[in-house]
Amino acid sequence: MDNFKRICLWSGPRNISTALMYSFAQRKDTNVFDEPLYAFYLKQHPEAHSYHPGAKQILATMENDGNKVVSEMMGNTEKPVQFYKHMTHHLLNLDRTFMKDTINIMLTRDPKDMLPSFDKVIPNPSLDDVGYALHVELINYFKDNDIQFTVLDSKKVLDNPKKILTKLCNFIEIPFEEAMLNWQPQQRVEDGIWAKYWYENVHKSSGFQKYKPKEEPFPTHLKQLLETSKTYYNELVKYAIS
Repeated sequence: MDNFKRICLWSGPRNISTALMYSFAQRKDTNVFDEPLYAFYLKQHPEAHSYHPGAKQILATMENDGNKVVSEMMGNTEKPVQFYKHMTHHLLNLDRTFMKDTINIMLTRDPKDMLPSFDKVIPNPSLDDVGYALHVELINYFKDNDIQFTVLDSKKVLDNPKKILTKLCNFIEIPFEEAMLNWQPQQRVEDGIWAKYWYENVHKSSGFQKYKPKEEPFPTHLKQLLETSKTYYNELVKYAIS
């Protein structure tokens, strides 16, 4: 492996992945990239085009070949640190051997908080849509292939961002910077073209927002998915930085 640090954040949807991308974007030594495998995922799943906002535009403007995306990632040397925000379900059947040369961070969120939020944009999601089982599958891949990884739980980050980000930077072997805790409330040029559908809250924010439990009743139609997702989430948080 060369001296460049290529960070892959493997997140589920409706998490704080965009806030983390904005956080790392404050570093002068870091470039950030927003879901470069999104078009690859959509290319393999034509049925998803009808419920993923902006799907046609994503496919028309981004690289559709996942192998080419990985090759570009691994060849990128613009700055010493490259931060790639990914959705775990975008991986599909890609050859994962490149992960031996990336710093792999799993980002998860309690499904009781996440599922109602996701359902508002993509109704009646499946287990594959929300990523919990895929996260555990990926952890098993890391363990089987002796690949280092760590896990972030979004609530722990929101409760104490400086503490968790400091420990995360230690894992990555880069110095923590206070600048990572705040940003200007605005869009970023790195935002994917889907930002208008998903990023409203982070565009209004200037830092990590304090965790607030949801007050509305949990949707009845999501309860079965909640029970299944919770099993995987409980496995994930065993590895979470705290």
